[in-house]
Amino acid sequence: MQFYIMDTPLKSANNPSAQPAGFEQFLVDNGFLKPQVATQIRALQQQNGQDFGQLLILQKILDEEDLVKAKAAFFGLPYADLRQLQVPQSVLSLIPSESAGFYNFVPFELNGRSLKVAITDPSNLSALEALEFLGQKQNLQVQLYLASETSVEVVMGKRQNLKRVVGEALKVIQTKEAEALKPVEEKREQKPLVIEEAPVIKIVEVILTNAIEANASDIHIEPSEKDVRVRYRIDGILHTSLMLPKNVHSAIITRIKILSNLKIDESRLPQDGRFHMEVGKKSVDLRVSILPLIYGEKIVMRILDKSGSVPTLEQLGFRARALTWVNDNIKKTHGIFLITGPTGSGKSTTLYSILSILNTTSVNIVTLEDPVEYFIEGVNQSQINPDIGLTFAAGLRSILRQDPNIVMVGEIRDKETAELAVQAALTGHLVFSTLHTNNAIGAMPRLMDMGIEPFLLASSINVVAAQRLVRKICPDCRKEVELPKVLEDQIRKDISTVPEEYFNGFDKKTLKVFKGEGCDKCGHTGYRGRFGIFEVLPSTTDIQELILAHSSALKIYEVAQKLGMITMKQDGIIKALKGETTMDEIIRVTTE
Repeated sequence: MQFYIMDTPLKSANNPSAQPAGFEQFLVDNGFLKPQVATQIRALQQQNGQDFGQLLILQKILDEEDLVKAKAAFFGLPYADLRQLQVPQSVLSLIPSESAGFYNFVPFELNGRSLKVAITDPSNLSALEALEFLGQKQNLQVQLYLASETSVEVVMGKRQNLKRVVGEALKVIQTKEAEALKPVEEKREQKPLVIEEAPVIKIVEVILTNAIEANASDIHIEPSEKDVRVRYRIDGILHTSLMLPKNVHSAIITRIKILSNLKIDESRLPQDGRFHMEVGKKSVDLRVSILPLIYGEKIVMRILDKSGSVPTLEQLGFRARALTWVNDNIKKTHGIFLITGPTGSGKSTTLYSILSILNTTSVNIVTLEDPVEYFIEGVNQSQINPDIGLTFAAGLRSILRQDPNIVMVGEIRDKETAELAVQAALTGHLVFSTLHTNNAIGAMPRLMDMGIEPFLLASSINVVAAQRLVRKICPDCRKEVELPKVLEDQIRKDISTVPEEYFNGFDKKTLKVFKGEGCDKCGHTGYRGRFGIFEVLPSTTDIQELILAHSSALKIYEVAQKLGMITMKQDGIIKALKGETTMDEIIRVTTE
């Protein structure tokens, strides 16, 4: 086979008569490099350890596309220029974006059962094996093409290599700093401020974009003495994504303050703000919190995906009798529905799911939140602002004058709010709220500590649900693992009191546990996504009598257990035995 680059016939690397010593020799043999230039590049390569091809591009000896054309001829592959190509989404979706991003290949044309795929590194055996597997899985014949990294990135849209883009921006900053240190007479004409800020704008943009595309819930930008650490919280776990030099910290802080409409000259006091971004089809709000530390200001940004649909109760993880109790109690016309758990346990998401079920034209739903995380059409949502006196208590008073059927208060934090919520429930309103306690039964003594009388609790509380979030096992790399005898004995003891209806789907006689091995789709973590484990305590007549008698939490639990209530740990164990999560996750979130 003959290959042509810049209209010049070449000796193919697959041609036995050519027998090149390597790619560098191949370039010399075909007139791309003079022997002395190749020698100089090799010497430069030994000095700084950079890739031979990258040095050719940096030294402007070859441009990227010509280099890839030569590499295509060397490997005996056809070359593809995708920079101006519009690839249909139906073709892109044939290969999971996680695999495409990890191995740096992308599909670009489908003819019948023949799929053309552009790859940037044909020597990557793992990438080739992954392509072969994906082709067999979808009954497709994969045709390999060689393309430049630029081509592949264009087709993949806004999916950017975080370290590469940030690295390029940092080089620009370093160059400008070196220029600033030169004597005045050697300095060139100063560029406009907007250009000077461009690298920092790019760094902030790529940090935000990559976090959103990775489905992170939070971004942490943390200064230390010598550098700045950027971490993403994905599925509840923080991962370090980037380390930046300390000299760009103040510029990044300033950029985010400008986006959030905060005071850029205030660095001694905490500040809170918010701004909006569009990334692809995602519409997100970012809630910004800035806290002064000894080495500078730390920023945490909570990512609130407005374009995502609200999950159903089943998708959240409610099962069996717990789901029945929730459905029964949200249909009531008055009373309090409480959800408890620590920060980040998914309480607000559960409330939004319930409000979505109840949201009809025949009811008036009013919420008071901090902040508004999801926007639900038809629900009257308001946000508190303590700086001007709009607290949960003050807002709740106003809400009750708005003729509501259903009221949602983001959190009960003090006695005043608790009293107003109870009064609202007793006067014919259905009230939903959250409380910070470790379990469902703990809500009762917590409210009593706030000063709410037991007889008011007994007559106003409908149900209390407690929850935690656990990571799901990645379904693409899930496998069964051996269950140690000690752990098996403990599991059997823990689930001995669980009602039979919760065991739908597996045999209690043979217990199995699973884990994720790690694959491209889950970022080699073994987990992908999260869901909840729950305990639901209904306020039955027996429970109400115990509340009136100031009974202990243990006594309330014993009665609730007879009603069929299971604990969060028991719910988690059942889900682990069904292969939905791991025992490690259950132990992590339920150990107190």
